[in-house]
Amino acid sequence: MPLLLKTILSPPNVTEPSNIIAYTAGEPAGIGPDIILQLAAQSVLEDVVCIADRELLTSRAEAMGPSMALLDYPQRPATAGELSVLHQPLAKQVRAGEPQVDNVPAVLASLDRAVDGCLTGEFAAMLTGPLHKGIINQAGVAFSGHTEYIAQRTKSTQPVMLLACDDLRVALATTHLPLSAVSGAISEQVICSVCRILHADLRDKYAIKSPRILVCGLNPHAGEGGHLGREEIEIIEPALEKLRAEGIQVIGPLPADTLFTPRYLENADVVLTMYHDQGLPVLKALAFGRAANITLGLPIIRTSVDHGTAFDLAGSGSADIGSLQTALRAARDMVKRANA
Repeated sequence: MPLLLKTILSPPNVTEPSNIIAYTAGEPAGIGPDIILQLAAQSVLEDVVCIADRELLTSRAEAMGPSMALLDYPQRPATAGELSVLHQPLAKQVRAGEPQVDNVPAVLASLDRAVDGCLTGEFAAMLTGPLHKGIINQAGVAFSGHTEYIAQRTKSTQPVMLLACDDLRVALATTHLPLSAVSGAISEQVICSVCRILHADLRDKYAIKSPRILVCGLNPHAGEGGHLGREEIEIIEPALEKLRAEGIQVIGPLPADTLFTPRYLENADVVLTMYHDQGLPVLKALAFGRAANITLGLPIIRTSVDHGTAFDLAGSGSADIGSLQTALRAARDMVKRANA
């Protein structure tokens, strides 16, 4: 069934607090376009605008089968089966599963449009679909991830990557670094800065009055008293002492191999790990497809799916939308608190 296209020419009204969440579809050859179409087919996305190429969305929707009406932003959907679209043209036509370097500028432009809209108040939050870092770097752009890119765009000095599901929140002291660079990137200043952001944003964005932060050590057994590394003694412990003096509840450093057990987690609001693969495998084993990636320490609200581009599923209509639903729910909750 062909897609419908409705057009409205009036500009968006930003005089009142916005509740619009800008969704960037990410890598056009991946499942980012698919999952928003799948969600729109079954839900009324009255507060979502998709920043993507309209022709891509049209062809992907026709391939997947659902009847879909694409509305020109700022028109909003009134029923399931409609999606508001802010057209971001691609340089080349896309085939599902085949990323193209020529489309990288448009992919990044969609991120810029969402960030700029959040900074001006046009959008209340941004929700990001999965990107492919390799193709962006192949295009000559030094890109380590959404987190770092958005932080640079918003002039934020200390973004904090947080993955969350119903049962667990895991934050990272360092993000997308090779393991060999982690120790050198951890400092007392970094630990203090990340914990202060966690403390402030858990209060402001999650309404937790007195956040309790569990902190992992870097080394096995949290350094074993200095026998397996001295970062805990020389960096992490002094940072935590300073934070406790400020009234921030930090517990640790604790061994990562026992921290993720009910004994520790039952009263914790967040776990701070020292590097990407120290904590995220635990959360993803627990809730992959049901978790959201949230960036704290920004002047805007940003959430994301917890998965990649899944080129093998692109265009099939069979991608799991669970993480998108979780990330959208997290964005909506934070917007509601911000606008209260």
